[in-house]
Amino acid sequence: MARVKRGVHAKKIRKTYFKRAKGFTGGRKRLWKTVRNAVDRALKYAYRDRRNRKRDFRRLWIARLNAAVRPHGMSYSQFIHGLKQADIRMDRKALSNLAIEQPKAFEAICQTVKQKLA
Repeated sequence: MARVKRGVHAKKIRKTYFKRAKGFTGGRKRLWKTVRNAVDRALKYAYRDRRNRKRDFRRLWIARLNAAVRPHGMSYSQFIHGLKQADIRMDRKALSNLAIEQPKAFEAICQTVKQKLA
């Protein structure tokens, strides 16, 4: 059986890992074993956090909406219930942006929701 020399492929793998470790400090960017562990862990966290980011933004939009509807005498849950009754189909991201950028338009939506709830 022929002898397999793995130098080229091994170097290619290491090179890829070292490229991914750019920006790390100390041995985490210099030492092969440490780099491999650091990059593998970073990739694992990146995968997890791409999913968590969606949750975090939804929580942010809900908190902003709750803060925006309180001065209009409603809670967040009442507001969402009123939106469904008024058949206003806007997602939380759009509503949150509307509350920040166009308070008058958001106030009009709040009035519509209040009328439906009453």
